[in-house]
Amino acid sequence: MSKYEVIIIGGGASGLMCAIEAGKRGRSVLILEHSEKPGKKILISGGGRCNFTNLDVNPGNFISHNPHFCKSALNRFTQHDFLGLVNNYGIKYYEKTQGQLFCSTRSKEILNMLLSECKNHNVEIKTDCTISNITKVEHFIVCTGKEYYECQSLVIATGGLSIPLMGSTAFGYEVAKQFGINVIECRPALVGLTLSRELLHKLGNLSGVSIDASVSCAGQSFKESILFTHKGLSGPAILQISNYWNCGDEIELDLLPGIDISQKIKEWQKESPKAELKNLLCTLIPKRIAHQFAEFYFNSMPVIQYNFKETKDIENRLHKWCITPTGTEGFEKAEVTRGGIDTGELSSKTFESKKIKGLYFIGEVVDVTGWLGGYNFQWAWSSGFCAGQFV
Repeated sequence: MSKYEVIIIGGGASGLMCAIEAGKRGRSVLILEHSEKPGKKILISGGGRCNFTNLDVNPGNFISHNPHFCKSALNRFTQHDFLGLVNNYGIKYYEKTQGQLFCSTRSKEILNMLLSECKNHNVEIKTDCTISNITKVEHFIVCTGKEYYECQSLVIATGGLSIPLMGSTAFGYEVAKQFGINVIECRPALVGLTLSRELLHKLGNLSGVSIDASVSCAGQSFKESILFTHKGLSGPAILQISNYWNCGDEIELDLLPGIDISQKIKEWQKESPKAELKNLLCTLIPKRIAHQFAEFYFNSMPVIQYNFKETKDIENRLHKWCITPTGTEGFEKAEVTRGGIDTGELSSKTFESKKIKGLYFIGEVVDVTGWLGGYNFQWAWSSGFCAGQFV
């Protein structure tokens, strides 16, 4: 039996960061990764350029049943701390939008940086490891079928259920349940929303069309682009609001944020009274959306013919388009998982289980979910760093 002081199950962002910090303290560290190589999600993230953090990170960018839990870790290892590491390795990056930082070349630079740090601090990484059993008497015993490993500190950094094609499993939640640790119901997050067949029929062939819009639900609002799909709606604003949407909730969309359509119609009635509304709308929104909405929602005709009530109806439809999604596109398309290990079961300082000494949970497996824009990676770095100080 091989003995280590720390075993980390999961070689993703949080697991690698935890291993580095534990290794710096002189701890003997082993990472067990079930895939053929570590950091697979890092490689595919951000379209292959890895949106590794955000310049503006605060607790309000995260969703959890305990919104205060993330504060300690985010304060102790900030986006600027991670940027310091990136700068030390000479990795070039750029700000894409709203503080989102991406590699100038490819995601592999971030992964190579983390692997180099692991090597520098004598972290061992074993891949293609399927764990068959975990037990604890005095220490933890981890069985991978043929091999047995013993450790004092066991860290679960297995991620959530999102993108199963990349190897995601429920393993971390199963470990929690094995040791009597509560798990908050898991749901897809940062995911497209699906619409009813009836509504999709009304929208016609809008799949592939995008528009800047403001999307609101459950007291939250995001102004970014939305994308019509063959199943419903996606795009950054929809992915963001999906973190707050629950089954049965209505979402409200403003397709013309910052523009008063009633005032525009008054202007058009003076300037172009004989022009059809759908053609005038094309100056403000994509043609296919303008024509589809005019056909199904407000009967396009020369703009001069609209009275006050009809104008208000158009205003409500374009500024307050209310729809009730039928669901989400599921974990297959979700970027992250909402829910997970109940934060009430963990120390916000060490990430150690309050019930089981030596057992830690970090990263996406915990009930902390970030917005789109590098926040989930920052949670991985922060939670991994903090646990790494104590394992």
